[in-house]
Amino acid sequence: MRLHFLVFALTTLAGLLPVWLTSGTAEAQEARRNVSQCQAIAQAIPKASFASFSGPAPIMSAAMADETVTITYIGHSTFLIETPGGISIATDYSGWYTPPRMPMVATMNRAHSSHYTLTPDPAIKYVLHGWSDVPGEKAKIDMVVGDTYIRNVTTDIRGGYGAPQADGNSIFIFEVAGLCIGHLGHLHYELTDAHYTEIGRLDIVMVPVDGGLTMGADSMSRIIKRLRSSLILPMHQPRPLASFLSMFGPDFDIVYAPTDSISVSMRTLPRKPQIYVAKGMQ
Repeated sequence: MRLHFLVFALTTLAGLLPVWLTSGTAEAQEARRNVSQCQAIAQAIPKASFASFSGPAPIMSAAMADETVTITYIGHSTFLIETPGGISIATDYSGWYTPPRMPMVATMNRAHSSHYTLTPDPAIKYVLHGWSDVPGEKAKIDMVVGDTYIRNVTTDIRGGYGAPQADGNSIFIFEVAGLCIGHLGHLHYELTDAHYTEIGRLDIVMVPVDGGLTMGADSMSRIIKRLRSSLILPMHQPRPLASFLSMFGPDFDIVYAPTDSISVSMRTLPRKPQIYVAKGMQ
């Protein structure tokens, strides 16, 4: 009888083991799925002010080296990001500045109506708000769309009568083809150390330039200097651009582009930080 019971028990355990293993593996895969490589690299260096691959080319696979991302300035704070896997993303999408083709993803910020819309085209598959409609909560974006991992870091904005409005803006970060691409949104305050830690490394950053609607040129330039991204793409308002550019010395190259598009990969990132002024921002 004892022998029969032992055989029964072992058979039952053997049958359950694949279920346990499958369940455990699924949970582990879910926990590992959305891991920010850009954030992890930056956090590996305590108190790092600059986290970028400017300088010697990083180690990468041959396949990754051939993958390019195309970024096109559409207008105001809207860029169209097109990935090697065919994902298209429109930043600060409001419908005022429309990409040449319908994006699959639209990110938005609610500082002004020129940065969001509550009636986006239903053909846009993923509409990502940079704010939360639940009082006291932060917007939390943490998702993979095709070959792109999308996450956000919230910041405060100036609300009515200049009073701070918590977490009303999101810095959206797109991790694709080994690149860390950040859009600062409608940034109203200088970033804290905690923000820089959350952001991590940004190889490419889209920065609002407007002379004070977001922040003045001195404050915004301090953020860019600390991020030390390889490629800086000004946006928002062309008129105050000269004042912003005057804040940068010989450590930064300034390029006035003949078009509104740039294609970039890990291999083709500028060795020296470069402010790339799209034609529509000139």
